Amino acid sequence: MLLKTFGWSFAITALGLVAAVFYGGWTAFGIVAILSILEISLSFDNAVVNAGILKKMSAFWQKIFLTVGVLIAVFGMRLVFPVAIVAISAKLGPIEAVNLALNNKDRYQELVTDAHPAIAAFGGMFLLMIFLDFIFEDRDIQWLRWIERPLAKLGKVDMLSVCISLIVLLITSFTFATHAHQHGGAHVDKTQTVLIAGVAGLITYMIVGGLSSFFEDRLEAEEEREHEEEEEAARTGKKKPAVVLAGQAAFFMFLYLEVLDASFSFDGVIGAFAITNDIVLMALGLGIGAMYVRSLTVYLVRQGTLDDYVYLEHGAHYAIGALAVILMVTIQHEINEVITGLVGVVLIAWSFWSSVRRNRALAAAEGNAGSDEKAEVSTGV
Repeated sequence: MLLKTFGWSFAITALGLVAAVFYGGWTAFGIVAILSILEISLSFDNAVVNAGILKKMSAFWQKIFLTVGVLIAVFGMRLVFPVAIVAISAKLGPIEAVNLALNNKDRYQELVTDAHPAIAAFGGMFLLMIFLDFIFEDRDIQWLRWIERPLAKLGKVDMLSVCISLIVLLITSFTFATHAHQHGGAHVDKTQTVLIAGVAGLITYMIVGGLSSFFEDRLEAEEEREHEEEEEAARTGKKKPAVVLAGQAAFFMFLYLEVLDASFSFDGVIGAFAITNDIVLMALGLGIGAMYVRSLTVYLVRQGTLDDYVYLEHGAHYAIGALAVILMVTIQHEINEVITGLVGVVLIAWSFWSSVRRNRALAAAEGNAGSDEKAEVSTGV
């Protein structure tokens, strides 16, 4: 099971590290290894959230996530995205941007640093909406009940997540964005840039997330109708019509997963510049890390880990909320990537331990109940 799920990740790791040695020697090997670990540590919460969505999809779409999705994640977000950001911010053509990334790495890093406020605002708003929609939903299983119960009641107010996100964006725009961090330690006013990018992130979430939810709801309704038609067909002997909606639902859920991964990858891409400004080494290291995140996602689904450890998804969403806040703060202040990674790891580890304690308590309660039943039988009560 482990080799089947992580086989491609192991193979890509070997190829990536060998390529790094040929490209830049053992120094490059070390940089790629460090970048891989950085990406995995920063994106573990991404894997948990992805698993919660992916478990609703068929085996076919899970394979698509591991093939086409990997190409988008590795080549799109870890290679094309940094170059595209430079091209847009510096108003360069694609070829000029690639040439700059390969031949003038210091200038390339400066341009990416200057584009960080827009990247952070877009990603921060997208992730904040994911967190708010989760925390405002009334759930049967609650982890931090003293927080989640009152927030679930507040969540009954329509569009509350959007309102709070817009308030956060406005506050960020007129505080952190007025002294946005730029290369060389300079600070400039990026209020308009942050506002536009933040609204774009919010709109992206509402479109992609809305379409995913819409088709998922339709799929559930269609499954109920299909069940009724099966019962009717069994009574009348008529042939049941085929259902094709699952493909649409899965496609938009897949699209949602890719945008979600893109938002998570922002901090990894930006953080990688603290280690290297070589676009080739960056793509190799972050690409290897992205492979493990995807394999881990599928592993969590196939092992049923989220069903066994019910608070993991909660911990991952709290980590998303923390990352959203961190991204907004980094518009003005630099925050070490180690801190970003540790916040997510601590929250997920805490939720995992809470899940273990819950499982033990339930097992003990079931054991006591079984002992009481046996005692009643033996005494004839």
